[in-house]
Amino acid sequence: MLTSEQILTKLVSFPVLGGESNLDLKQWIREYIENFGIAVTEVPNKEGTKASLHCRIGPAVPGGVILSGHMDVVPVEGQPWDTDPFVLTDKGDGKLYGRGSCDMKGFLACCLAVLPDMVKADLKKPIYFAFSYDEEIGCLSAPDLIKHIQATYEEKPKYAIIGEPSMMIPTVGQKGICVLETQVNGSAGHSSRIKQEVSAIHETARLITWLENKMNELIVAKRFDDRFDPPHTTLHVGKVSGGIAPNVIADHASLHWDVRVIPRDDLSGIIREFKTFCMQRENELREVFPGFKIDVIEHHPPVPSLDTSLDRDIVSLVKKITGTHTVDAVSYAAEAGQFAEGGYESIICGPGSIAQAHRANEFIAREQLDRGVEMLKNLVAELET
Repeated sequence: MLTSEQILTKLVSFPVLGGESNLDLKQWIREYIENFGIAVTEVPNKEGTKASLHCRIGPAVPGGVILSGHMDVVPVEGQPWDTDPFVLTDKGDGKLYGRGSCDMKGFLACCLAVLPDMVKADLKKPIYFAFSYDEEIGCLSAPDLIKHIQATYEEKPKYAIIGEPSMMIPTVGQKGICVLETQVNGSAGHSSRIKQEVSAIHETARLITWLENKMNELIVAKRFDDRFDPPHTTLHVGKVSGGIAPNVIADHASLHWDVRVIPRDDLSGIIREFKTFCMQRENELREVFPGFKIDVIEHHPPVPSLDTSLDRDIVSLVKKITGTHTVDAVSYAAEAGQFAEGGYESIICGPGSIAQAHRANEFIAREQLDRGVEMLKNLVAELET
């Protein structure tokens, strides 16, 4: 029987970035699970280069618990790591360093370490593993994974615990997110003709201003949810490109941006308002340049927010198995909103701190890893009764 640390050492050694093939890592996990006599089902992408997996431990009865996590990690390129990021390193300070140790292979290691206990237990309700790919580039595979679970098992699970790093605090809320690209097509020309042409860069600046003004409008309207930091919906432009020279009017520019919404705000409505403004600008400026165009591109569907009511059974269950009676909400997006949308009472709870995710020298405290194992052992005991 492998410990959670031994399993985490193996998981970290697979450098599977979001967007890349995860087949080697998926196969190792699959073979590990199958060694305990558990049948594993894969959910591949269309190209067959990636796959999620799911399985059921225990009886085929309604009311079970899904344990959800993702197998991919973010890049390390350009980050000042002190150690090899894909070798789990113990520096003797109670922390285990490595990419994905916290986000979120630590939780996967806890699930796999407790699997022998799950198999031996006299479970009255089943436990499911649901491990996805490409979470780090937009929670891309979870919707298909959820649909496949619903189509595979005749019984319906009731709960979903998404093991994102939360310091083992039951987390009932997350912001939703949509990442977009906007391309602006203007007319090239000499910069002295700025009033006779349409600068794609100038129009991009107006779009950025609209986005910032929209965020401020929500703040002024006191659209707040104090569980989050910041407590309001955010609109952020992270990348802008365009132009070739100071004296040439830019005929093309683009911006990449995101919206992170609190549960009470309408993500699709904000995007519709932005698209309406873009259409207004097109109608006005086509009188100057008929070819003026703004394209708003959503490369993948929005990720819904999570807003689990405190009176739901999942909240009391996770409080009980963690021994933590406070709850939290997080500003990052995760697959929890997707599982909730799929009809499961959902909550985020996992080992490690989100403050360590996505940065150089990412780590998980050994104490957190132990608490993750303890939570899952308590879940097993709870489902035996």
